[in-house]
Amino acid sequence: MTVHFIGAGPGAPDLITVRGQDLVRRCPVCLYAGSLVPREIIAQCPPNARIVDTAPLDLDAITAEFVAADQAGHDVARLHSGDLSVWSAMGEQIRRLEAHRIAYTVTPGVPSFAAAAAALGRELTLPEVAQTVVLTRTSGRASAMPPREKLDAYAATGATLAIHLSVHVLDKVVGTLRPHYGDDCAVAVVVRASWPEEQIIRGTLATIAADVAAAGIDRTALILVGPALAATEFRDSALYDAGYDRRYRRAAQDDVARD
Repeated sequence: MTVHFIGAGPGAPDLITVRGQDLVRRCPVCLYAGSLVPREIIAQCPPNARIVDTAPLDLDAITAEFVAADQAGHDVARLHSGDLSVWSAMGEQIRRLEAHRIAYTVTPGVPSFAAAAAALGRELTLPEVAQTVVLTRTSGRASAMPPREKLDAYAATGATLAIHLSVHVLDKVVGTLRPHYGDDCAVAVVVRASWPEEQIIRGTLATIAADVAAAGIDRTALILVGPALAATEFRDSALYDAGYDRRYRRAAQDDVARD
């Protein structure tokens, strides 16, 4: 028996991985993270599978489901939204599984920041504009931020910021970022990226808070901030430059020299 943690992706049911879909289709038990996992994915569970929405359950109750499945010899598909490597609460579940000596695997999923960037049609790293993406959040009821992980410290780098779970305090976020990025810095708020009801609000640090408030958005949204979101005058990558010599392609001048 094995518990298979599966990143279900950002929302669109076809953005789950092939491996994840295969596991869902064969596991006789499925635990899923409530409304964050599309019903179309849950519908692929085997006939007569035990399907449990974990949204109303605490950690003890979830652990009890794992233990019961283990005793019955049934594999479990444990579905979480997005990717499991960030803000999934997988770590505490794995700690319980290890205490019970229950085997587990982890199948990654498409993260929400990648889906949001795709919706915007933007690359988050551009040559000589931004080469770092910071995934972060602000303190909330579920978890406080460690003292050294301050938003203004990340903003001081000029990196592209993907700020999760924070649209409800957008005014505070904007106030922190404006001294570092300036009023004209590009911002996008992407609501439920890849879902049918996806919504995108683009603006600047000077305008975004008012626009988001007017749209009545206060949850299930990602904030992207940084010059890469709007830059058009940036240097081409050396990767595809004719003069760039790399393992699988000789530089153009090398070809000329050999002729």
